[in-house]
This record gives sequence, C-alpha cells and structure tokens, in this order.
Amino acid sequence: MGNGLPHSVLFCCDHNAVRSPMAEGLMKKLYGRKTYVQSAGVKNDLEVDGFAVTVCKEIDVELSRHRARSFEEMQQWGDDLSGFDLVIALSPASQRQALELTRYFHLEVEYWPIMDPTGIGETRETKLAAYRQTRDQIKSKMLQRFGPPTEENAA
Repeated sequence: MGNGLPHSVLFCCDHNAVRSPMAEGLMKKLYGRKTYVQSAGVKNDLEVDGFAVTVCKEIDVELSRHRARSFEEMQQWGDDLSGFDLVIALSPASQRQALELTRYFHLEVEYWPIMDPTGIGETRETKLAAYRQTRDQIKSKMLQRFGPPTEENAA
C-alpha cells in the first residue's frame, strides 16, 4: 500500500516527452488537485511524443497540450525544486540530475525504473503496445506508492 499523497511531486525523465508527461497526466487524473504535480526532463530537445499522447488519450488523460521543459527551464519559470515534497525519477539520467540538484535540500528523491518505449516495435501497433506497457507500468507504480485513486477521479 502507499505512503500517502505528498503535497507536491515532480516527475522527471530524460526529455520530458514520454514518461514524465505520462506520469504527470496520470497523477492528475487519479488524484485530482490534492497534489501539485509537474514534470521536467534532463533536456528539453523534444516535443511530447505522439504515441504517448495516443495511449494516454485511451484512458482520458490529455497530453497534447503538454510543453516539454528541462529542470533548468522549470527553475527559470519559478518552480523551485525545494518547493516539491517528492521528486520521482523515471530514468537513470534524471535520477542523477535530481540528486545533484537536490543535494542541498531536504527532499525525497525516488527512482522508478520505467521502461523507455521509444525505439521499440516496427509497426504502429507494436509501438503502441510498448507505450501502453510504459503507461500501465507508471500507473501500477503510482497505485502501489500512493494508494487507490480519490473517489471523484477513480479510473
């Protein structure tokens, strides 16, 4: 069972284009406004991935308006890392970056080893299957960590 909902959580991955936007969208869908949720990447060199948008739309999670941002941009736009209760890294590179950026703050950093679906599959259907697997892996970790969704958001 989960450890309860933090007041604020930051999900991070390599490019803020697949895993962390999925996690941000899922967290908002499952737990509503009880937690402030954002996402960032080590780099911001990609837009949100179309396959990620598609598989999240299947479960009523909207990602098409997501704008990728890096840790650096996030801080420039006023979201200070010290303001988050929890940082959840979804890739090894983002875990290293989060630990480096938070070493002066009393801030919890967790690592969830979530599969990167980019580059998996040859056909549209096999690619979508890989993205669904990543989406479902994130949702499973979220339910395990934070418990069942809130009543009004149950999905």
